[in-house]
Amino acid sequence: MQMRDRIFLLSPAFAGGERARMILSERAQFDLARRLRTPDGAPLGEVFTFLSGLYFRGKLAYANAFACPSGGACGVLVITPTRGLVDARHKIGLRDLREFAEVDIHQDDPRYREPLARDARSLTRKLGGDCEVILLGSVATKKYIDVLLENFQDRLRFPAEFVGRGDMSRGGLLLRCAVDHTELSYIPVAGAIRNGKRPPKLEPRRYAK
Repeated sequence: MQMRDRIFLLSPAFAGGERARMILSERAQFDLARRLRTPDGAPLGEVFTFLSGLYFRGKLAYANAFACPSGGACGVLVITPTRGLVDARHKIGLRDLREFAEVDIHQDDPRYREPLARDARSLTRKLGGDCEVILLGSVATKKYIDVLLENFQDRLRFPAEFVGRGDMSRGGLLLRCAVDHTELSYIPVAGAIRNGKRPPKLEPRRYAK
């Protein structure tokens, strides 16, 4: 059976927390911190995984496993604090991360909202009529939902299994689905019940780094 065209939007990691300060420190000598200081930089998805931990790791693994874009388009885009939608593979450096840390992810901040709206409009024009846009992030927040719905409307969807789960539970669910190659079911964001009964806890599982 032919897979439907599908791209993923990943909600952002917080760039102003303790882990961000750790990787931005001049004393940091672990591999990712060193690469971030080089001219080549490090992939945005990898940096945000470090900042966010299990939740972003799960989102990135799942999106990479199930993205199915057409025409060579990017299948995994990350919402950023100042750059709109950015390819998860795009490499960033210390200056970029410091810029992210200076801007709060809030729907009323034009430094965040305007680039996101711009890229959402641009992406809408490029997508085929049957392409789904899957948001891997909270649908109970106005930080990005209003902007995304305004542009993607009914094609904007999210995993039904997210309802009632916290970030860590979502991350664990996405990671095991990526490993098992089991895709979740998607429902439209518009009109969806965004808060619900908490589902049973996932059974613990270990994964290789």
